[in-house]
Amino acid sequence: MNVMLFYLLQAGLDSADAAAQAAAAAAVIPHEEEMSLLSMALKGGWLMLVLLILSILAFYIFGKKWWMIHKAGDIDANFMRDIRDYIHEGKLKSALSLCEKYDSPVARLVEKGISRIGRPLSDIQTAIENTGNTEVARLEKGLPILATIAGGAPMIGFLGTVTGMVQAFFNMAQAGNNIDITLLSSGIYTAMITTVGGLIVGILAYFGYNYLVAQISNLMFMMENATIDFMDLLHEPAGNEEEK
Repeated sequence: MNVMLFYLLQAGLDSADAAAQAAAAAAVIPHEEEMSLLSMALKGGWLMLVLLILSILAFYIFGKKWWMIHKAGDIDANFMRDIRDYIHEGKLKSALSLCEKYDSPVARLVEKGISRIGRPLSDIQTAIENTGNTEVARLEKGLPILATIAGGAPMIGFLGTVTGMVQAFFNMAQAGNNIDITLLSSGIYTAMITTVGGLIVGILAYFGYNYLVAQISNLMFMMENATIDFMDLLHEPAGNEEEK
């Protein structure tokens, strides 16, 4: 009887030990956190707010410039031919009205040239070139800010990483001999988030900037062609139409 009670007590103790070990093991295993963009941004610190403001500014500049360039290139393919016909027929007012229909740098260049007809050709060309410079400056306004964001956002992200690493090592120094690996890993994890955010903002701004520069170059090419065509039109003999 005593032997049976001994075995029963031993079995109960073994079960209690197993339950205690299982509970301890469950306590040791950390809870896995799900990684999301929002959680990463919140752990990045106040520099992530700076990157958010820069990203909003970059998207605003890109959208505004894209719409402006899109409208500037929207002009009829027969525009210069119609201008030539009006000028040869002496209908300068009709030519000016046609230019006013389009919100385009090309139309404004031609309009400036038509308004100067009757003056020396050198004065007309100078007026057109000055108008062209003004139009290009208007198109490029805001692009330096976009370029600054493209270069500055990654550096801001790297600044957040450096400050985060400094904080992580400071916490380790304060911990002394009770250093926990999670203390260092969590600090590095938080520090690297700002670099990720800065690179994302910088890369998007960089590609957007180069796209806009390429589109403005295409518009400048159209403006140069329109200037050449208009000046060639003025150099045509006065009796060219009558000979036809």
